[in-house]
Amino acid sequence: MNNTAGDFGHPPTDTNHTVDWQARLATIHTPDHTVTDFKAALTAGDDALASAFTDGADIGWLVQARAELVDAILISVWNRHMATDAPACLVAVGGYGRSELLPHSDIDLLVLYAEDQLETLAGAIESFITAAWDIGLAIGHSVRCPSECRDQAAADITIATNLMESRALTGDRQLFDAVHAATSPDQLWNATAFFHAKCEEQRARHARFDDSAYRLEPNIKESPGGLRDIQMIAWVTKRYFATGTLDGLVAHGFLTREELNELTDGQRFLWRVRFVLHGLTGRAENRLLFDYQVAIAEKLGFTASENNLAVENFMQQYYRIIRSLSALGDILIQLFSEATLNANPTDAPQPLTDNFQSRSSYIEVVDDAVFDRQPSAILELFHVLQTRPNLVGIRARTLRLLRDARKHIDDEFRTSLRCRLLFSEILNQRSGVTRALRRMNRYGILGRYLPNFGRIIGRMQYDLFHTLTVDEHSLFVVRNLRRLALPRFNDELPFASSLMQNLDKPQLMVIAGLMHDIAKGRGGDHSELGVTDAREFCHQHGIASADTELVCWLVRHHLDMSMTAQRRDINDINVIYEFAREVGTQARLDRLYIFTICDIRATNPELWNGWRRTLLGQLYTSTRRVLERGLDTPISETELIAETRSSAAAMLTRSGINTPDFKHIWAQLDRDYFLRHTPEEIARQTQAIAHHHDDGPLISIEHIADRSTIVFVYCRDRDYLFGVTAGALARTGVSVQDARINSTHDGHTLDTYIVSEADGSQIAGPGREAEIRDALAGAINDPSRDNIAVARRAPRRHRQFNVPTQIYFRSATERGATAMEIITADRPGVLSEIGGVFRRQHIVLQNAKIATIGERAEDVFFITDHDGDPISNRDAQRELRRALTIELDRPSQGQH
Repeated sequence: MNNTAGDFGHPPTDTNHTVDWQARLATIHTPDHTVTDFKAALTAGDDALASAFTDGADIGWLVQARAELVDAILISVWNRHMATDAPACLVAVGGYGRSELLPHSDIDLLVLYAEDQLETLAGAIESFITAAWDIGLAIGHSVRCPSECRDQAAADITIATNLMESRALTGDRQLFDAVHAATSPDQLWNATAFFHAKCEEQRARHARFDDSAYRLEPNIKESPGGLRDIQMIAWVTKRYFATGTLDGLVAHGFLTREELNELTDGQRFLWRVRFVLHGLTGRAENRLLFDYQVAIAEKLGFTASENNLAVENFMQQYYRIIRSLSALGDILIQLFSEATLNANPTDAPQPLTDNFQSRSSYIEVVDDAVFDRQPSAILELFHVLQTRPNLVGIRARTLRLLRDARKHIDDEFRTSLRCRLLFSEILNQRSGVTRALRRMNRYGILGRYLPNFGRIIGRMQYDLFHTLTVDEHSLFVVRNLRRLALPRFNDELPFASSLMQNLDKPQLMVIAGLMHDIAKGRGGDHSELGVTDAREFCHQHGIASADTELVCWLVRHHLDMSMTAQRRDINDINVIYEFAREVGTQARLDRLYIFTICDIRATNPELWNGWRRTLLGQLYTSTRRVLERGLDTPISETELIAETRSSAAAMLTRSGINTPDFKHIWAQLDRDYFLRHTPEEIARQTQAIAHHHDDGPLISIEHIADRSTIVFVYCRDRDYLFGVTAGALARTGVSVQDARINSTHDGHTLDTYIVSEADGSQIAGPGREAEIRDALAGAINDPSRDNIAVARRAPRRHRQFNVPTQIYFRSATERGATAMEIITADRPGVLSEIGGVFRRQHIVLQNAKIATIGERAEDVFFITDHDGDPISNRDAQRELRRALTIELDRPSQGQH
């Protein structure tokens, strides 16, 4: 336990506010205060602290002052309800015990009572707790005697930790001292056991956040590198050194003074963020949600720069501080581990290289001057770690020396032949590439060796599409590429793995992964700007010119395949030939296909689903076929239709459908249908129609791949059916990923929707399928229904973004239509709204490509007028754009 203020041994002061604050606290102890008076004092005190924060008050003083305010009120309330000689003691525990309170931090109390005295004290304790709540203090409390404290602390490390950092506020101090003695390290949870338990607790906590602090909406307190990690260091320090401050770590050589200052500065920054967050939310909120990031950036004084929003600059600083705190935490945890667990000083070191040796399976320098004497040893360390899998990590002292040695990474270091060879060797290894690069990034080496990579460290993009910082995303791309190269992961993506494992020089893919987003945040097209960096890197690291051009081509075109698959009609042979000409060779196609998969999976986990895998696979297969045939001998539409019909016919014959039956159905379909559906789709849909003998609509729901579902609708056609069906689907809560609309010669429509649940998961269960069928059937069977309004609210995250509608037109002559691209805010029912405008403007929809990019819907519609002609008139386009913009940018009570 401790009775000091502040974890770091520097009780904060603020000469501009201290005197007035102490005078304010003195008034709280007036004996005749009522609950109303205390409530007013709490409100006034909190208002004064908020005002002091705005005036630039020291954040250390603010967190201590808030604790002092609560101390004064609780002590006064206790004294009003508890007799002076009562055998009880009021104790602050947890963060409150450390004298660290933000505006809405938890106020954790322990009411200690003497053995066998609970019945006597129960009424007074109850009235005290009730009064505290009536005042507005959201307290958490436990009521225990000393023996109960000891028993529960022995069984629960969290209780032991809370007691360890407790403070006696008022009452019988002997009870507090008894608990102190009963829960000391010589009684339970000695330093080694305590360290073990807290490490396990931290590992479990980090796992809940995917071991990453770089998510879009991090938790300031619980995420890796957050305030809880700083507290973890303080807890172990107190248990190990029996001190209430971290100054002892400096005295014992566990921390340098500079590292202590870095730790303190990091904590103070996080406190400031949390102070503002509590003020904005009015509660103990620790999640840095999109809802608050912009306002926090503004209140903390961040401003926009040339290519970055103020919120992006704020979050970049946040992520960089978290990374620094994580690296410091690694050093301290390793030092504690060595001191308490496995660092017998008599362990004989095992030589590894001239510069490094191992001790207890950890790498260390042979002497403290290694990095000063030979700076290239900085990179050698990671190469040695990578090539010796028996090594589990870096010894703490070597980590500290490594951090200090970063000053040697200058232009001379970067141009050193040995350094370039070492870095190339790290990339060329058959295993351990991702771990080496992540370690280099964690300890501040990678961004110094590659200065342009250093500029993207911690950089976030304020949208819902990119779920990681740019540097973390790039390393995840590398990780995904490396997993495809390792046979033990073949079951994840078998085809992509087989392609990757047959590539010549797979390290070129790793280089492209490092470089593909390196120009983010500079303004302009990052794909083009990144080519310059990629070419320079390859030249500096001795990459052959042909290989350099391949890397540069991948960086320049790394988005082409995903954009083509998701935003173009890849059933259109002209689109395939255009893409094939861009790709040029089978070698490039293989690499771009692999890279696209790894990039999508590293951008946003929700983006990778069965439908996207199907789209990319279809585009790959179609393009490979064109390349095999030759770009100079294109396949004709007639030939393609004949092949498609022949394959579908064979499938139908095998399934028992008579030729006259499916020939009769096919006679009602135009050429476009056979150009834009696969043989498998045609066979499935034809079979369903052949078995449908009802006058009502045919609604088929079928699962494909692993996360997507096909909803097939065959019914009597009527005007503007798309808006009705899209609205009915939206009302059921499903998300449309793709839509294809085909009309028959006998007045029917065949509509195919690729759908998923709103969270990207597959439609599951007969009950859910029945709900969707019933909703569609009800809408289709009502001839008076020409539109369906959707009143579901947009998801919380989406409501934080303003996405003005943008509309572009281009000719789609091959389809006899106009392609209209709409970029607008994604929300439930947006397709239904668009369908309603089509109805009012007499627009006929041929086809649609639906893409959701984070908070944005980026959809392409192939449209004609009511007579089947393209919308080529500029005035007609202008009027359609105006009508859509008014509809889509109109605030909706149900959605916003």
